[in-house]
Amino acid sequence: MVSVKRTAARLLFGSRYNKVPWGQRVYVRPGERLMREAQWRLKLKGARVMSLEEYERTVPLGEIEEFVSCMMCGDSRQQPLYEPTGGGGWRYHVVRCPSCGFLYRNPNIRPERLGDLYAHSYSSFLTGSYAANRQRRYRLTMDAFAPVFEQGEGRRLLDFGCGAGLFLELAEERGFDAVGVDLSPDSVEQANARLTKARAYFGAPEDVPEIAAGGFDVITLWSVLAHLPRPLEDFERFRRLLAPGGVLLILTVNAGSLLLKAYESAWSGFTKNHLMFYSSSTLPTLLGRTGFRGVAYAPHYGDTIEAGTSQLPGPLRARLRRAVESTDGGNMMRALAFADDEAISRWGGRMRVREL
Repeated sequence: MVSVKRTAARLLFGSRYNKVPWGQRVYVRPGERLMREAQWRLKLKGARVMSLEEYERTVPLGEIEEFVSCMMCGDSRQQPLYEPTGGGGWRYHVVRCPSCGFLYRNPNIRPERLGDLYAHSYSSFLTGSYAANRQRRYRLTMDAFAPVFEQGEGRRLLDFGCGAGLFLELAEERGFDAVGVDLSPDSVEQANARLTKARAYFGAPEDVPEIAAGGFDVITLWSVLAHLPRPLEDFERFRRLLAPGGVLLILTVNAGSLLLKAYESAWSGFTKNHLMFYSSSTLPTLLGRTGFRGVAYAPHYGDTIEAGTSQLPGPLRARLRRAVESTDGGNMMRALAFADDEAISRWGGRMRVREL
C-alpha cells in the first residue's frame, strides 16, 4: 500500500517536493489537502460501526488493559480505524466514537496500571533525542500565548507530567513559583538535580500537600493529555487546583491533523504510551464538562517554521501556513483553557476565545 501511494505521488508531483520533509509535504503540495480530506471521508464511510460487546469478541485484551466506552459522550459503539505498531513489538487498536468523533485506544490501559508504562528508564527517552529541541518548542508555545507566560513573578505554576524538568527550568527563568509532578521516579530525580528553586515530586497531585492545596495561576500539560486514561477525572482535578483567573495550557498531538489523514496507522501521534487523541472539535467537550469557561487555540506550523530555521523556500512556507490555518491547526494542538470569566477577561484579549 505504501509503495502504491508513493508511486501515485511521483506521478502527480514528480520530484519537485522530494527535498521537502515528509511532515510538511501534505501542506505544500497542490491539491494534497483536498485529496487527504476525501481519503478521510471515504475511510469513515467504509469503517464498520459495531457494539462494544461485538468489538470485545474481535480484539484481544492485554494484562493491564480494559475495554472502555467513549470518555467524551459515553457512547459504547465502536468504529475501528487504525492498528499502530512500533519498535519492540507494541501494537494497539484505535477506534472512533461514531457519535462525537473522539479517537481513542481500545482496549485502553487500566488507570491503576498506568505507572507500568513509565517505571523503567522512561527518563532516558525524555532526556535523549526527544529532548533535543524540547525547550525550543516550549518557548515557541509560550510566545504563542503571550502575555500569559511573559512574567511569572508572584504567580504559582504546576507542571503536570513534568518529566525531567525541562519546562520547570524555563518556568524558573521567567520567575514562576513552580512545582511539578510525574509518574516516573527516575525522571523526578533528574528534574530535581536540574532545578534551583522549582521542585518536582513523584506521584499524583493529591499525594503532595503543597500541590493538593491548589491556588495555581497556571497549570501546564506538555504532551501529557494523550497519556491520561481518565481525562474527565483529571480535568475536574485541574479545575479545582486553579485559582480564580487561572489558565490551563495544553500541548498534545492533534487528531484533526492532515498528517493523520495522510499516514493513518503510521501517523507520528500514535506512539507506544498514547491512549487518547483530541482535536479542536473534541477538546471543548472535555473542558466544558469539567467546569472550564473558554478555550483558545494557536496554530502549530512546526518548530522550524516558527523558529525561522526551516529550509523551505519563502513561498512554500507561506503556503504551509495558509494550509494549516485553513484546515486543522497542524500536527500538534496548542490550546489555552480558561478557568472562569475572570481568566477570559484577564488573558483572552489578544486571542480568539471560544466560550464553553
